Amino acid sequence: MDVLDAIRDFRAVRQFTTQPLPPEAVETILNAGRRAQSSKNTQRWQFVAVEERDTLARLSTTGDFAGHLAGAALGIALVAPRDDESRDWILFDLGHVTAYMQLAAWAQGIGSCIATIYHPERAAAILGIPPEYECPLALSFGFPAPGLRERPPRAGGRRPLSEVVHRERW
Repeated sequence: MDVLDAIRDFRAVRQFTTQPLPPEAVETILNAGRRAQSSKNTQRWQFVAVEERDTLARLSTTGDFAGHLAGAALGIALVAPRDDESRDWILFDLGHVTAYMQLAAWAQGIGSCIATIYHPERAAAILGIPPEYECPLALSFGFPAPGLRERPPRAGGRRPLSEVVHRERW
């Protein structure tokens, strides 16, 4: 799949089949995140890949809108050092990681959705994350439930380019 097609056609998927992901697909997704750009090339992230259903179900309770993790074939917790001075840059970098991983998954026919972790201390306890790190985000991955990938985008979708782009000046 062409990258521009993946960007245009991508949609968040929160409902998955029970089919496991092939190991090579998991590696491709993880490698896409590893290759994401980062501020000053610091690459301050770590990933916890989770395929165990019980752990995914427990992880789904760590965010107010993270329930989709429970039905995923794969969850990836994005972990970064606790650093108040660099927190904005770390979150910016993790945004790149999520986009790369999600587009790599979509290109393989795998759906995904991002989850904000509102209870990072609970996520740390579930995943054994050391205290000097935190888990602000997680991603769910799996083959989309029947009909979800083929469904046309909702009416309205994205605003037209003319509404969001200003040329040369506002």
